[in-house]
Amino acid sequence: MTDFVHPALLFILGALPIPLLKGAIRKAYLLLIPLLAILAVLAMQPGSYGAAQFFGQEIMIAKVDKLSIVFATVFTIMALVGMVYALHLTRAGQHVAAFVYVGSALGVVFAGDYLTLYLFWEGMAFASAYLVFAQGGRQAVAAGFRYLMVHITGGVVLLGGVILHGFASGSLLFGPIEGVMGIAAYLILAGFLLNAAVPPLNAWLTDAYPEATVTGAVFMSAFTTKTAVYVLARAFPGTELLVWLGTAMALYGVIYAVLENDCRRLLAYHIVSQVGYMVVGVGIGTEMAVNGATGHAFAHILYKALLFMGAGAVIYVTGRRKLTELGGLYKTMPLTVALYMIGAFAISAFPFFSGFVTKSMVVAAAGQDHRAMVVLALTMASSGTFLHTGLKLPYYMFFGTDRGLEAREPPRNMLVAMGMAAVLCIVIGVFPQLLYALLPYPVDFQPYTGVHVTESLGVLMFTALGFVLFLRSLDPENTISLDTDWFYRKGARVFMWIAEKPLARYEKAVSDVSETTALPFLRGAARVGMRVDLTGVDAVVNGVARLILRGGGALRRLQTGVVTHYVLAMIVGVIAATVVFAVAWR
Repeated sequence: MTDFVHPALLFILGALPIPLLKGAIRKAYLLLIPLLAILAVLAMQPGSYGAAQFFGQEIMIAKVDKLSIVFATVFTIMALVGMVYALHLTRAGQHVAAFVYVGSALGVVFAGDYLTLYLFWEGMAFASAYLVFAQGGRQAVAAGFRYLMVHITGGVVLLGGVILHGFASGSLLFGPIEGVMGIAAYLILAGFLLNAAVPPLNAWLTDAYPEATVTGAVFMSAFTTKTAVYVLARAFPGTELLVWLGTAMALYGVIYAVLENDCRRLLAYHIVSQVGYMVVGVGIGTEMAVNGATGHAFAHILYKALLFMGAGAVIYVTGRRKLTELGGLYKTMPLTVALYMIGAFAISAFPFFSGFVTKSMVVAAAGQDHRAMVVLALTMASSGTFLHTGLKLPYYMFFGTDRGLEAREPPRNMLVAMGMAAVLCIVIGVFPQLLYALLPYPVDFQPYTGVHVTESLGVLMFTALGFVLFLRSLDPENTISLDTDWFYRKGARVFMWIAEKPLARYEKAVSDVSETTALPFLRGAARVGMRVDLTGVDAVVNGVARLILRGGGALRRLQTGVVTHYVLAMIVGVIAATVVFAVAWR
């Protein structure tokens, strides 16, 4: 690996000295690492790096091709933009978490085997969860725990699929899963779909992102769902199920956005909707569709970050995030308004903005594949996106009724970061070939045709007309929308009752029997010369037996630290499963 610098290591190892640096030196360092990572990605050559043997199986730390390079390019650019936006922060914790988060996402993008992918996959979950916890307060902490629990569960599902897939295929290498879908493939797919926020596995996103810190939400909007799109494109291109799941996502996010009063939750639902386009593209699986999904992921990372930065700037200076509490800010925050609207035009697919040259590629690919219903649904979702992100949210946040809020422009670094993202949104829209050249397949698509421009402007203008005519009906209301998180919020109470009542009593009974019967028997057997062979799988079985026999009282303590115990149990389970897998394979 002497000719290859893994950008993930630049961020993960680069996170270590951040707490030791202060002032201008820290700020320079926070910008230097993303710049070095961008250069490392630009200098990459396709190939495989870091191949090694692990318990007789080949692992590959990095596999570089055009698909991984395009995602790595936008991830490193976004890391630079996000760091500029967060330069005013004085606490090192968020910077460290952001670095580990970005590094883990890059590790997933370059992973050539499932073991490497899984380790970085879990790294993303824990690092991003900190960005929610860092906000503080009861709501943020609760949302952070739910976020972590959901992702740990998804990680265990993914690990189970990886182990079964490894036994079935005889290889841990990460690539397209072909042939008849079995239980292993469905478990892996479920793990990926959870991170892609596909309904009904989407509520973690809209629950946690609005509760994250102002800067943390910007990073979170960019990486988790897009790494999921990447792994879907890598492992499941052409999977028919994804076409219909993605179509449902596109409409689901738009419909829920209608009901939202929280500005960042509204934007979070539009992440669900926009990722739906990408999932559709992966599901169609043609070269044009995969190009469209990849290009739209690239554009989405930038314009969605810009939208979250604009909303974050409002929250930073006013302390308010509900549309019913905002209004009249265009007078005191004109630069923020202008930059936000560039992001709004981009996500709405206005001509000469980035979304126009990427979203239309997915829709055109669906048309070429003779999927009229998918084209209609995606067009409707695009209209709804403009209605809420491009019209409703900026109207009630920046214009509308003046609430008399004392506001000003946010710190200069936040405006600079927004400006960087805005420029990229325009450059990609005006010069789409710059992006098309990065895509995994040759591009034969012209977005700026008379028919396409006319159709798009027609949809957008009629949407604007509808907004004006029905403005009073769109007034936000101070309500709470129930999503699928209701089930695990309520289900958690049932889980706790089971853990604290019948399960704890069962554990106590087993512990009592083991201490009074099993352990004396084993000690007696050892005295007469019996011994346990501690080699191979027997070592694992014996170790698990000892843990069970000596684990009395663990569940009785669950009620004093359920989250800590659960997380530790998952970590131990992952380690034990990995050891069993490796020993049995050998």
